[in-house]
Amino acid sequence: MEQLNRVELRGTVGSVYVKDFGTTRCVNFSVATNYCFKDREGYPVIETTWHRVLAWENRDTADAFKMKKGSLVHVLGRLRIQRYTGADGVERQAVEIIAKSVTVI
Repeated sequence: MEQLNRVELRGTVGSVYVKDFGTTRCVNFSVATNYCFKDREGYPVIETTWHRVLAWENRDTADAFKMKKGSLVHVLGRLRIQRYTGADGVERQAVEIIAKSVTVI
């Protein structure tokens, strides 16, 4: 059976940071997605989740370098888990999305 690691997000851009590595660039940004449901009493509840996204400069991610906070964006990519040890000696992990394609809507 073929393995699959794929993420598709459509949401609102938060912070945007562009890093320059000489011959190439990357952009780190956050995307907020909302999930709506009704609680036991029937009142609507909106649950917001923030996602960290990393996009390297290429033809399919060119829009990522033009977007601003508040833009609507569509991201296709894969999940990556980063494990690290914090300054206090505690091991932590962070989940981020490595973008293959970024489109500003």
